[in-house]
Amino acid sequence: MRLLDLQALADAPLTRDPFMFTVVRDFIRPEARAALQRDFPHIPYPGLLPVEATQGGPSFTALIEDVRGPAVAQAFSAKLGLDLATRPMMVTVRGQCDIGDGRIHTDSETKLVTALLYLNDGWNEDGGRLRLLRGPDDLDDMIAEVPPDFGTLIAFRRSDRSFHGHEPYVGPRRYVMFNWMASGFSAWREISRHRLSAMVKRQFGRTAREEAVDA
Repeated sequence: MRLLDLQALADAPLTRDPFMFTVVRDFIRPEARAALQRDFPHIPYPGLLPVEATQGGPSFTALIEDVRGPAVAQAFSAKLGLDLATRPMMVTVRGQCDIGDGRIHTDSETKLVTALLYLNDGWNEDGGRLRLLRGPDDLDDMIAEVPPDFGTLIAFRRSDRSFHGHEPYVGPRRYVMFNWMASGFSAWREISRHRLSAMVKRQFGRTAREEAVDA
């Protein structure tokens, strides 16, 4: 394992109620920070992209290889009490946050585990800090609030109670999300949805820029 500290995951505390989650600081080894910040893909518009639709540098490619490796599946299986070794994984990437992002939700039933790995160079904003919540109605009724600092990992088992969200923020907010999925078909369907959404947002952003120039 080149870039990820799986022992930090094993040692991190695990919350079980109202849903199972863990927060891991420095899940990425500190010596990889400069290279990963340099090699993160350029994504100028909001929305999640399938990692295959991005172009990162060599250290980012190595990070994705590590995430997809069997050692990671084994470590998350042990931590969260699920056998993930044979489950398909979906990897997506975000570079920008928009005003509509962060609304309270649980993930879809097609996802067994969600892991968010942040790659921001510190975080001084009030918005954009992920909140793990006790219910669906109050963003202030939180169990934990986690700034998306470089190397911070949040991982949870999806359930009908795994509510999360964040205060509004507009601007760069970088992370890799990896999900173990219930089936290969559900992974394909989610990836197709993200790819279509990204195409629409890319075209919308291009049109908005052209209109601004015309104006």
